Amino acid sequence: MAAELTHPATDRIELVDVLAALGHPARLEIVRKLASGEEAFCGEVVPDLPRSSVTHHLKTLRESGVICQRPQGRKLYLALRRDDLDLRFPGLLELVLGCRSRPLDSECDEQPL
Repeated sequence: MAAELTHPATDRIELVDVLAALGHPARLEIVRKLASGEEAFCGEVVPDLPRSSVTHHLKTLRESGVICQRPQGRKLYLALRRDDLDLRFPGLLELVLGCRSRPLDSECDEQPL
């Protein structure tokens, strides 16, 4: 790989960057596929997107601090930075992962506030 992959330190992860990264349906789906906490090969997580789109989405997720990427040989492995995100923004990841696309007038949680 030509360039070194950089990841923000935990204390440099910003909420606005995380929310922007998670705001795109393709990136949110990538995060959902990584939610188990297991590292996964890039091709297992995003098999149906064009390579240029995959590169952009993974870079956005990595630079925002949502995922880490680890090259090994010709493969790229991905993992969700769950511990770092939970430390910075407790409960955010569970909330985001628990919500499915629904009409604007519906709630993510079935219980009233």
